[in-house]
Amino acid sequence: MSMAERLALGSRNRLKLGLFGANCSSGRAVTKVPERWSGSWPDCLRLAQMADQAGIEFMLPIGRWKGYGGDTDYQGGTFETVTWAAGLLAATRHLTVFGTVHAPLIHPVIAAKEFVTADHIGEGRFGLNVVCGWNEDEFEMFGAAMREHDQRYDYAQEWLDTIKRAWTEESEFDVDGRFLQLKQVRARPKPFGGSRPIIMNAAVSPAGQAFAIRNCDALFSNAPLGKLDAFAGHVSNVQAQARAHHRELDVYTVAVITCRRSRREAEAYYRHCIIDHADWAAVDHILAMKGVTREAYPDDFEERRAFQANGMGGLPIIGSPDEVAGEMLKISSTGARGIALSFVNYLEELPYFCAEVLPRLTRMGLRQPN
Repeated sequence: MSMAERLALGSRNRLKLGLFGANCSSGRAVTKVPERWSGSWPDCLRLAQMADQAGIEFMLPIGRWKGYGGDTDYQGGTFETVTWAAGLLAATRHLTVFGTVHAPLIHPVIAAKEFVTADHIGEGRFGLNVVCGWNEDEFEMFGAAMREHDQRYDYAQEWLDTIKRAWTEESEFDVDGRFLQLKQVRARPKPFGGSRPIIMNAAVSPAGQAFAIRNCDALFSNAPLGKLDAFAGHVSNVQAQARAHHRELDVYTVAVITCRRSRREAEAYYRHCIIDHADWAAVDHILAMKGVTREAYPDDFEERRAFQANGMGGLPIIGSPDEVAGEMLKISSTGARGIALSFVNYLEELPYFCAEVLPRLTRMGLRQPN
């Protein structure tokens, strides 16, 4: 398993596609509709095998330890992501499956061993999504204090450096850092096939993006609605910064798909799920945790609420198969390497997406025939 194969997610497709958030109840749609995603293990397993057969490149989970309340206890039922990934890797052949891991909550020696275990199960198809945390409720549940914002990335740097050493150094080593003091660290086996798992991060802040540029293979960034020119500038900018560090950095984005036979039908279902039956109590709780209240943002609070209800802020792509494929072509034209997709119900909606949208992407030159 070469590093180039890992970075390509095992495919020659110009535009990589993944599924985002399926390890959580309700997925990423903050809705009360009865068909919302279950997040159950049987459904996750069926989804992974369906994606694997369709040529979808990856599955990316959300690192969540506590739900957001509301009528649905939004994302209240979640699977731990590394063991979830290991189970899915054992049941698939081509799919890359990521673990989303809070660096401050998992000891790096344990983490390094867990990642290698999953990587061997998947024969090089495990990926690591490093997160530093923002949800204070979750940290309190662990009895852990959240560090000041930029310091979180200072800790993550020591944490990731330790893991990379555990993956590569044959002799025992000590760590004498600002945060970590470890003696005679030893970790065997090493990652599968003589390379290492692909590493990604989804930071937004300058400190977070600097961390990704220094350390990661992929950066997840939101593509703002109606502002793809600005997003293209962002892609070019962070990739130029990575090259200044003698590194290459792929940029991925996230999108919420509502694809139906016609735009009218798609818009009607979107309104039914995300506006008429949103779990507004959960939405408002999430926003309040981020300091977004009606008093603080009187001019655009309702717009922010709707954006949060729609896939926790993912780019909404709503329409017929032609329109959905066309929007994905626009995203690809920004230089983005791939898109992590979510649906209200992944199992019910993915077959239609694969049958109707994937062939259109192939005709556009973005995907190879499966």
